[in-house]
Formats: sequence, structure tokens, C-alpha cells
Amino acid sequence: MKRNIIIIIGILALVATVFLVMNLAQSPESMSEDTTMTEPGDMTTDDMTEDAMVEDEVATDSMDKETMSNEGSMAEDFELVNIAGEKVSLEQLKGKPVYVKFWASWCPICLAGMDELNSLSADVTDFKVITIVSPGYNGEMEKDEFITWFEGLDYDNIEVLLDEDATIAKAYGVRGYPTSVYIGSDSVLVKMLPGHAENSIIKETFENIY
Repeated sequence: MKRNIIIIIGILALVATVFLVMNLAQSPESMSEDTTMTEPGDMTTDDMTEDAMVEDEVATDSMDKETMSNEGSMAEDFELVNIAGEKVSLEQLKGKPVYVKFWASWCPICLAGMDELNSLSADVTDFKVITIVSPGYNGEMEKDEFITWFEGLDYDNIEVLLDEDATIAKAYGVRGYPTSVYIGSDSVLVKMLPGHAENSIIKETFENIY
């Protein structure tokens, strides 16, 4: 009887040993995969990677916009008074591109483009439009006479800054009227061109100025 019991115990021990060896032989990778569960709505590793890539792209785009700069030299700063007697400076306009038109009341080409310039001043929001006139210089009317003349015109959207003694016109090297000056939001003088510029050309130029 005792012998039979010993034999049974031996068989049971052998079976237990075999079972243990089989469990140990199973790879850790397989066990890990078998015990990993993903509940509905849980974020997988792939999802986390894709979201991280999107966040990196957004961050990169923001950084690019913040670090964008225009090519050129810094524009000459100015602080002039407009017809209403308000002071306007380039520093005050910093943060937005600026279109500056130098013109004169005796210039036929300038006068021919006033309606177009008035429309541009009213329509655009991506950049600021200002004009500069030099009273008492190079055949221009004196200040008070010019203000009276301009206020009699129907150009309510055009902002005119008065550059007495042509200090700013000389600083920018203006040699003829009209002259267009394109300034970036970082106060960099990107381009300066003499002659009339159509609104479509002005808008197209500012597409490449930050």
C-alpha cells in the first residue's frame, strides 16, 4: 500500500515539474503582449506619437512666424504730425507692415492716383497706409495752404503726414514723386521704388513682406 502511495506522489511531482518548466519557457515578450489590455478610448502608443508630431509641427510653425525677418536695412525712424495735428511715428506703427507714399500736390501722376490710394487705405487690413508731403519744399505749398487745399478734397481715408523742411524725404533719399516705400513689421526697409504703383502691385508686394 505504502509503495503505491509513493509511486502516485512521484508521478504527481513529475507532472508538476513538467508544468513548471513549460511556464518558464514562455517568452517574456509573449507574456507582456498577452497581459496588455487597451480599453475603448484609451490612447495607444501610436496615437501618442502622432499627437506629439502634430504638437511639434504647430510649435515649429509658431516659432517660424516669431523668428521671421525681412531682408534689408532698418528704415529711418520718424515722428511727424498729420493734418489733424496728431503725432505719428514709425516706432508707433511697428508690429505691422507699412506702405509709405511720398507725393506732392503739384505732381500730376500723384493726383491721378489719389482715388486708387484712397480705396487702398480703406480696404487693406494687413498693412498700414500712410503718405508724406513736404510743405514749403521743392515747389510744395506752405503748411497752412496745403492743409486747406487737401481738406477741400474728398479723400477721407488717406492719412497725410507733414514733413516740414523735407527732413524725412531727404533721409529716405526721395528724388521724385510719387515714391513708394515698403517697410516690414520689424521696421526693415524692404523696397523703395519711384513712380506710380497700382493697388494690385502694392498688395502683391506685401504678400512677401512680414
